[in-house]
Amino acid sequence: MSRKKAVIYARVSSTKQMVDGDGLNSQVSRCAEYAKRKGYEVVKTFKDDVSGALTTRPAMKAMLQFLRRRRKDPHIVIIDDISRLARNIEAHLQLRAAIGGASGVLESPTMEFGDDSDSLLVENLLASVSQHQRQKNAEQTKNRMIGRTMNGYWVFHAPYGYRYQAVKGHGKLLVRDEPLASVIQEALEGYASGRFESQTEVKRFMEQHNVFPKTETGENVRYQKVNNILKKPIYAGLIEVHNWGVTLRQGHHEGLISVETYERIQERLTATTKAPARKDLSLDFPLRGFITCDDCKKPLTACWSKGKTKSYPYYLCNQKGCVSKGKSIPKHKLEGEFDELLKTLVPSNEIIEVSAVMFKDAWNMRIEQVKAIAADMMVSIKKIDQKIKQLVDRVLTSKSQTVVNAYENQINELEKEREMIKLKQEKQSKPERPFSEMFELAMDFLSNPRQLWVSDKINDKRTVLKLTFGHKLAYNRQTGYRTPKMSLPFKMLRDLKTFEKEMVPRARIELALPKKPDFESGASTNSATPAQAVKYIRFLFYGK
Repeated sequence: MSRKKAVIYARVSSTKQMVDGDGLNSQVSRCAEYAKRKGYEVVKTFKDDVSGALTTRPAMKAMLQFLRRRRKDPHIVIIDDISRLARNIEAHLQLRAAIGGASGVLESPTMEFGDDSDSLLVENLLASVSQHQRQKNAEQTKNRMIGRTMNGYWVFHAPYGYRYQAVKGHGKLLVRDEPLASVIQEALEGYASGRFESQTEVKRFMEQHNVFPKTETGENVRYQKVNNILKKPIYAGLIEVHNWGVTLRQGHHEGLISVETYERIQERLTATTKAPARKDLSLDFPLRGFITCDDCKKPLTACWSKGKTKSYPYYLCNQKGCVSKGKSIPKHKLEGEFDELLKTLVPSNEIIEVSAVMFKDAWNMRIEQVKAIAADMMVSIKKIDQKIKQLVDRVLTSKSQTVVNAYENQINELEKEREMIKLKQEKQSKPERPFSEMFELAMDFLSNPRQLWVSDKINDKRTVLKLTFGHKLAYNRQTGYRTPKMSLPFKMLRDLKTFEKEMVPRARIELALPKKPDFESGASTNSATPAQAVKYIRFLFYGK
């Protein structure tokens, strides 16, 4: 007598369960042992590592096709447990009918299937219990995730620039994922400061770095991805999940940027959109678009002009009607004179010393302002709490659901505003970096902007133009550059340099100025010590 033929069906809910555990092989082993006891011949084994309905399970579809081709020779279908067939009653009934329609006979080592009413009742009850267990596990998992999120932890897939790492006292915590974290940080801070005037420029910056993940098809970074990164509060060390009602709060992970930087980004995103910088900006012509023609005041363009044996680079005006239209300026001449202009911006050691004192004064004044701002914040928080209390009272007395929903939306917005103020208050408590470090960083650039200009990156060169000059530079083909309008820091250093020219060597500094107050003795004098010079400059700039 021939043995009955059987197939085995095993399933886990995800590929991770198959890789990390041994669920599939364990199921197959138990089913094979059951077939051996029953005297069945196992002719094929089908394994799924996905959850879902019939249409999304490749192994289930393959098994049904296998059974249909052998309708005249019905096979036993062995499953380890009823939960392996389906996790809800609807899918269970669908698959049960599909197997029966393909002449399969369902069996399991953990229960006995039958067609009588009692067996069907037990089967349906077990399927319902399996569905309830799945739903309960999902609810418990979601509740734990919500609770952890409310405590300031991110529980979803790690965003770009972060990775999860086990940290004592925190469990799995987001930590910086270098070098991608630094790329995103530079992009965010660059957009906030205006270094990148548009999202298009941020996109181009990201595409310059191979560490930044491209699209699934290997294409360039998509605009939507750039926009998402700019809007995510998680990069400021904040946690917020709208769908779960988790309002903005301080997270336990380290932010790539400050809360203030994040707010500046959001303000820029909602402001009037600026045209992106020209796409043809390159190291060949870093001054293209920034230098204007002195005759028509329009930006110069640039091109390569082909000669007999090689091409030559030129800047030129292309404005219709301009007297200088088409008259080219050699690249080496225009950029060479610009390089000489940058060299004149290097301040002396004496100017840097005086600047340090002035910046220290400004730093201390800022500290006092921070204290005043913190006091104002406390007042604002109290006012918001009062408004929330009033709205809650209105919710309790209102009978209209529409009005209640409107009040609840207002309360949510106020709570978000209050939380943001609290976060700012925490950040305002002390500077992120000491004065010495901040001054050193600033003076690294202010003392020698040309050092960054000679970089081999076009973004560095454009940064020099934006930070050094207040407006575009006008160029005359006969006389060269017009007097440039400097940005505020360089204007201040230039004004200080004017004072320096009227001072004798360091052994005895004297200011050849009209009679002024002697801050040491109150007498009038035309000479001053270094300390007196600093005090006089303070008086000119600050009025005290």
